Amino acid sequence: MNAELRSLYEEIILEHNRHPRHYPENPPGSNHHGHGFNPLCNDEVSVHLKVEDGVIAEVGFEGAGCAVSMASASMMTEAIQGKTVEEVGRLFERVHALLAEDGAADGVGKLMVLAGVKEFPMRVKCATLPWHTLMAALENRAGTATTDDPVAWCPQPEARARP
Repeated sequence: MNAELRSLYEEIILEHNRHPRHYPENPPGSNHHGHGFNPLCNDEVSVHLKVEDGVIAEVGFEGAGCAVSMASASMMTEAIQGKTVEEVGRLFERVHALLAEDGAADGVGKLMVLAGVKEFPMRVKCATLPWHTLMAALENRAGTATTDDPVAWCPQPEARARP
């Protein structure tokens, strides 16, 4: 990573950590909830969504964790509000590929800055935890999401195979 990109990464992560968007919020009428926990570093996040007609009408999160985890959650909430559930599922796949699978940054927009996390392998799970929690919320999955949850996603939760 070049120095300019690294500086941008650090600046954006710190800004979202200091001033997280949609935090701490549980939108009135939220109808999808997920809870995530990373036992390796004790990051914990809850995601609350108000989904109306297949669209993320409102989103909020709460939790505690490192700057990377909280910034990723903040950036995620900005990126998904107003998108359809299907669009969010595709975005999840692209972000996960970008962070955990050396995927391209195509189609992630401003979230591309999260690619800087790969420079710090121990922080990849910190950055992906909010995203796994988001998917658990969309599925109204009981229990606690982790970064080891399966990443295959489809818009019909009942069609998704469970381990």
